[in-house]
Amino acid sequence: MRASRDDLAVAFDRDLFGRKLELADELGVHVTADNREAAVDADIVVLAVKPQDMRAAAALLAGRTGGKLVISVAAGIRLKDLARWLGGHGRLIRCMPNTPALIGAGIAGLYAPPGTSAADKRRAERILGAVGKVVWVKGEALLDPVTAVSASGPAYVFWFIEQLAASAEKLGLEKHTAMKLALHTVLGSAKLAASSSDSPATLRKNVTSKAGTTEAALNVFEQEKIAERFMRAVEAAERRAAELGKEQGKD
Repeated sequence: MRASRDDLAVAFDRDLFGRKLELADELGVHVTADNREAAVDADIVVLAVKPQDMRAAAALLAGRTGGKLVISVAAGIRLKDLARWLGGHGRLIRCMPNTPALIGAGIAGLYAPPGTSAADKRRAERILGAVGKVVWVKGEALLDPVTAVSASGPAYVFWFIEQLAASAEKLGLEKHTAMKLALHTVLGSAKLAASSSDSPATLRKNVTSKAGTTEAALNVFEQEKIAERFMRAVEAAERRAAELGKEQGKD
């Protein structure tokens, strides 16, 4: 969405700065190579960096954010640590989006500490809602399971597509046919689940005929305890998100 003159945004991305003129024209934003300049000119500061880069990014802005709303996009980084790195800044919101935001189909989990104004929540929703859906969580620690489920989740889905396509190839289908079948099966199933009033469990049962082909496959999933193993994988991602916060928050 192109910014209006009244909504002029100041943005910095070290990887994209070489395209600054294209970005300025395409998105209607002013691009700068100086984070401090961006923070001074912006009404809302969005810190979207890798967890290990957040401390350095915040240090450059310490004492320069004034009373502005700062939105953090970084797995694991706790608001108490970010507030300290920013020199005691208190107007903060955390969010965790995912990569489908690249096509406007993302979902982001957001957390606002007690005392955050309704207006600031609306501002955060407007920014993240521009690229997908948003959900609010009641406690900051709940952003760790959000990270494990939705931020890391696309990788699980991509892996499943890989495995489904690879299985199709092993069964004799050509590579491009196998991948097309796998991709559109996942895409169509997700669309059906999203649009149906039935739960995924009900939809699964609707596909599963007694003593049929689907039941044969699901019986293997049960025998191999796939659900339990999948849960362990998601739990590992959640633990790692919590560990990142502890590791990066140490002084």
